[in-house]
Amino acid sequence: MSIDLSDYSIIKEGEAEILMHAKNEVFYNKTQVNNRDISIAVLRTFISKRKQEHEAKLSKRTKAAKKVSEEDASEPLAKEAPTESDMHEEKSNGECAVAEETSLDEPRCISEEPVGIMEEKGQGQLKPPRVLEALSASGLRALRYAREVEGVGQVVALDNDKVSVEACRRNIKFNGSVASSKVDSQLADARVYMLTHPKEFDVVDLDPYGSPSVFLDSAVQCVADGGMLMCTATDMAVLCGGNGEACYSKYGSYPLRGKYCHEMALRILLASIESHANRYKRYIVPVLSVQMDFYVRVFVRIYTSASAMKSTPLKLSYVYQCTGCDSFHLQPIGRTVSKNNSVRYLPGFGPVVPQECSDCGKKFNMGGPIWSAPIHDQEWVTSILADVKSMKDRYPAYNRISAVLTTISEELPDVPLFLSLHNLCATLKCTSPSAVIFRSAVLNAGYRISGTHVNPLGMKSDAPMDVIWDIMRCWVKNHPVKAQQPDQSGSVILAKEPVLQANFARAVASLSKAQTKKVARFLPNPERHWGPKLRAGRQITSKHVSLLGPEAVNGSMNHQEDEEPNSKRQKTDQAALAS
Repeated sequence: MSIDLSDYSIIKEGEAEILMHAKNEVFYNKTQVNNRDISIAVLRTFISKRKQEHEAKLSKRTKAAKKVSEEDASEPLAKEAPTESDMHEEKSNGECAVAEETSLDEPRCISEEPVGIMEEKGQGQLKPPRVLEALSASGLRALRYAREVEGVGQVVALDNDKVSVEACRRNIKFNGSVASSKVDSQLADARVYMLTHPKEFDVVDLDPYGSPSVFLDSAVQCVADGGMLMCTATDMAVLCGGNGEACYSKYGSYPLRGKYCHEMALRILLASIESHANRYKRYIVPVLSVQMDFYVRVFVRIYTSASAMKSTPLKLSYVYQCTGCDSFHLQPIGRTVSKNNSVRYLPGFGPVVPQECSDCGKKFNMGGPIWSAPIHDQEWVTSILADVKSMKDRYPAYNRISAVLTTISEELPDVPLFLSLHNLCATLKCTSPSAVIFRSAVLNAGYRISGTHVNPLGMKSDAPMDVIWDIMRCWVKNHPVKAQQPDQSGSVILAKEPVLQANFARAVASLSKAQTKKVARFLPNPERHWGPKLRAGRQITSKHVSLLGPEAVNGSMNHQEDEEPNSKRQKTDQAALAS
C-alpha cells in the first residue's frame, strides 16, 4: 500500500523515525522523550544485570556439581578398610572392584544427568529478553527499544485501536529490517493479552493515558520471575490529593495534600503494585522511581515467593499529617519478633501519635497506606547513571535525565517523604535560613539530611520533628518575628523553649557532591507548552492553545480547513452520479 507522505510529518527521536498524520489520529507526546530515554537506560542496565545474575547462577551450579562429584569420589575410599588383607584383595579382585565402583556410581550419574541435559537443551544459555509494550499507540517506544538497546529480543507492541495498530505497522516498515524483524504489532486488549500470556515477558511496559490501575492485575502476572515492570501514572491530580476518594478506589490508598504529595504519589503506586502482586504469591523490588514533568514512573522487579511475601506489611505505613504545622509521622502496618531462629510477623504497635499534635496542638489527617521501604536501589541508580554518561550522544534528553538521576543518587534511600524549608518558615512567619545553614544545623545535631529529586526545596532527614522544630526555634531567637495570635500554630511552637541548642556553623557535608561540582540538578522545560497533550481522536480547536501552543493549533486547523472543501466536493460528485 503506497503512502502519501504529504499528509505526514516525519518525527525522529533517538534512532527511530515515525510518520505522524496531521490529524490527531494517534497519540504522540514530545514531552515523553524524558520517559522514553530513562526507560531505555533502565532496560540496558536490566539486560546487563540479568546476564550477571545468570552467570553467577551457572557458576554456583557448577561449583555445587564439582562438590558432589568430589564427595562421590571420596566415598568409596572412606568405606574401604585400610588393612593389608583388604588391600591384597583389592589388587587380586581389581576387575570386580571396578565393576562395583561403576555400579555404585551409576545412580549418582543418573541424578546428575538432568543438569547435563539442561545444558544440552540450551537452558544453560540465556535467551534475549522479550519486551511487551502494552499500550503502543504510534509504536515509537517499541521501535526505540528494538533499534537502540543491544541484546533485546522480540518486542510486542499492543493496542486496542485499529488506527493505532495500522500506524504502528506503518512505522515498523518505515524503520527498516531491524525493526521489522524484532517488533510485532498486534491488535488486542492489553488486559486480556497479559492474562493469557502469564510469566512470558521479561519486561512489561505500561504507559497509559491516565491511570494504570486497570492494567496492574494482569501486568504482575505477565512478568517472568525476576523480570521488570515499568509503569507510568499521569493522573497526578488524583494521586496528589485532588480527589482522595477516587485515588482510594483506584489504588487502595488515601492521599494527603502536603508538599511531599508527588513523592507520596510514587509510594501509593508502588503500594498498589505490591498489593496486586501479593494476590499471586509475588512481591516487588523497586529499582528506580521517578517523578518528572507531569507524571510518575516506577521500575520494579517482580519475584515469586510465598515466604518473602510475608514481609509486605513491614514495607507499608500509614501517614499522620498535622493540619496545623508540617509535622508528619509514619505508622508501620506490621512488625517482626525474632526468637531463636524463628521470625514471627505481628501487627505494628500504635498509635504513633496522640490525638493532638505535640508541636502545635492541632489534629491529624491520616493517609495511606504507602510504600515506606526504599523506592530506589542505589546500586542500580549508579549503574544507570554511569551508562547514561558513557552514551550521552544516544539520549536526546541527556541533560534532563542525567540531572534527575544525579539527584536521585544523592537521596537518603531509607527516609520516606520530605520536609519543605519554606513551609516550616511559613508556619512560624519567619525569614528562611539558607538551605546550607539548615542542613548544617541538622548535621551538627548528629542526623542525616539530603535533597530530593521531587522538589528543589525539599529536604529528607532522619531527624525527628521535635529536633527540626528546635532548630527552627533557635533560628527564630537569632532572627525574631512579629508577635502573632496565641492560638496560631507558629505561636504555640515558638512558646516552647528548645531542648536542643542548634549549631549553625557550616558543616563539611552541607553541600552534596553535585552541588559542590555545580552540576545542574533541576532544569527548566526546554520549550513552552511542555506538558500533557490532547487525547488521540479529539479534534484540535482554538481552546487547546494552552496545551499545544498557537503554532500546533493553527497548523492543525488549517489542515482541517483544506480537507473540508475536498470532502464537500466528493459528496456533491456522489450526489450528481446518483441522480
